[in-house]
Amino acid sequence: MAESIVQPPPYEPALGDSGIARRLPGQLGRLALVGIAIGWLVVFLLLPLIVVFAQALSRGVGPYLEAISDPDALAAMRLTLLTAAISVPLNVVFGVAAAWAIAKFEFRGKGFLITLIDLPFAVSPVISGLVFVLIFGAQGWFGPWLAEHDLRVIFAVPGIILATVFVTFPFVARELIPLMQSQGRDAEETALSLGAGGWQAFRLVTLPNIRWGLLYGVLLCNARAMGEFGAVSVVSGHIRGLTNTMPLHIEILYNEYDHVGAFATASLLALLALVTLAAKSLLESRHPELRAGGALR
Repeated sequence: MAESIVQPPPYEPALGDSGIARRLPGQLGRLALVGIAIGWLVVFLLLPLIVVFAQALSRGVGPYLEAISDPDALAAMRLTLLTAAISVPLNVVFGVAAAWAIAKFEFRGKGFLITLIDLPFAVSPVISGLVFVLIFGAQGWFGPWLAEHDLRVIFAVPGIILATVFVTFPFVARELIPLMQSQGRDAEETALSLGAGGWQAFRLVTLPNIRWGLLYGVLLCNARAMGEFGAVSVVSGHIRGLTNTMPLHIEILYNEYDHVGAFATASLLALLALVTLAAKSLLESRHPELRAGGALR
């Protein structure tokens, strides 16, 4: 009797094999996306920062310190700080008032107000600077009246502050509007029903609830105010030691082939950006609702 040939049983994959096979393309895709994102950040964020600091210190610490202590550089720093110190508080007042009105009340023209708040996002900063020139310049609407009263707006500090306020005023309002809308009006109405006045309700109820969102908006507004170039460039006149902010001072030095001076001043703005980014990330990690609010801008 011929021996029967025993056939091996067909291979059956383990229960986990098919799951691994299904997960592998997804894992590879995620790794590829993460690699692309990291590579993009390295090329367009990390490398430029390295170049800025490398060029600023290319001749040593001495020339670097000399560049940032130059009288024109110090004047540009003072003007930049002054502009931010004026424009940011103004935008805080406007942003809080606008967000409170939009989030807590219903009124005619509400949609139009929201559109006006978004206007600086839609208009080029250079165009906004030109608008101020047409309004307050020597040949503008109010130019002759300003000249008669020996007042200067364009090619002077007031024009720089006006331009900076315009391009930065959406940041605080746009950060607070979704946050205050998500909180509703129950807390304020409860405070009013217990006898609190409008200012008391705002100071004791509304303001504590929005303090972190307000700080988040102030950080973004301050960073934009110090780094604004387009609108300020149009209205400043590029007068050394008088109307040059730090970005304008960097441009002048770079055009004059003073690369160490240009990159030294740029490194200060880069440090400001890094500090702002670190503070922003810290706030987002401690208050995740801020990240959700920022996505609505």
